[in-house]
Amino acid sequence: MDYKNVIENAKKIPDFKCRVCSECNGKVCKGEIPGVGGKGSGASFIRNVEKLKEIKLNMDTIYHASEVDASIELFGKTFKYPIFAAPIGGLIPCYGEKLTDYEYAKAIVRGCREAGTIGFTGDGVKDEYFMDPLCAIEENESLGIPTIKPWSKEEIIERLRAAEGKNVPAVAMDIDAAGLAILAQAGKPVSPKAEDDLKEIIDDTKLPFIIKGVMTVKGALKAMEAGAYGIVVSNHGGRVLDHTPATVEVLPQIVQAVGEKMKIFIDGGIRSGLDVLKVLALGADAVLIGRPYAVAAYGGGSEGVKLYTEKIGKELVEGMVMTGCSNLEEVNENIIF
Repeated sequence: MDYKNVIENAKKIPDFKCRVCSECNGKVCKGEIPGVGGKGSGASFIRNVEKLKEIKLNMDTIYHASEVDASIELFGKTFKYPIFAAPIGGLIPCYGEKLTDYEYAKAIVRGCREAGTIGFTGDGVKDEYFMDPLCAIEENESLGIPTIKPWSKEEIIERLRAAEGKNVPAVAMDIDAAGLAILAQAGKPVSPKAEDDLKEIIDDTKLPFIIKGVMTVKGALKAMEAGAYGIVVSNHGGRVLDHTPATVEVLPQIVQAVGEKMKIFIDGGIRSGLDVLKVLALGADAVLIGRPYAVAAYGGGSEGVKLYTEKIGKELVEGMVMTGCSNLEEVNENIIF
């Protein structure tokens, strides 16, 4: 199997809600929630993709060549690439009947592990949307990062304990899911969390805690004060609030404010290894990618996930060669235009 086979397989799935467009840019699926689109007009999803396109790369091939190393150390572990699968939960309502949350998480976690990176797993209205992926993580050397939605404090702590029991390297909360009205409609309300609430939760675990869904300097500073290991600059793939800035637009100011004090991940519209290179140049430590990983998992299972990760990783390395970077430390704003 190669990546082209993965794409063709995904296109043949009868009830697959993703259309597997030649470019995943949010234009065809706008407003499709449940589904894979952006909220309302789809402008936030679309802008994520478009603003990344506006950033150009400065080519430089006059230098002493050396082997390119795109690896990164996080959570006390070394990963081959700074490229991770973003958390997706509630797969059947959003993508179709082919994969349960367990089957999807198994493909993501195993495929990322075999490619030398790590996958985040999701959460949702049913307990099994969080607990079943935890089993998939345990079956794959505990190399996965479970992501908890902003439920009540009691339910969050319960999920934290379950994650700790699987010896995961870190845990996350997609706090931007507070805007997912479909959860409240299903009888599982979520809510924003104050800084002191987050601090209590983070202090209750020894695991590195990542807060996903930060889009302002103010939010980043609050996350830092609450004790977060890192943040994900994210607008939830444009699925929770229409007409937000693109994640790449707010990244530089967030990096300037907290980049020396915590890890900064970013997601939103990243579709190639060159996109990865661009956001790393702007100060991100690593990236999360969502919808394309879902296509890879549906079209090829864990092998598809591995092939997709290796594809993006290879593109990143090729971009580093062409911009004069032998390792991630050398990737900076001088390589972008």
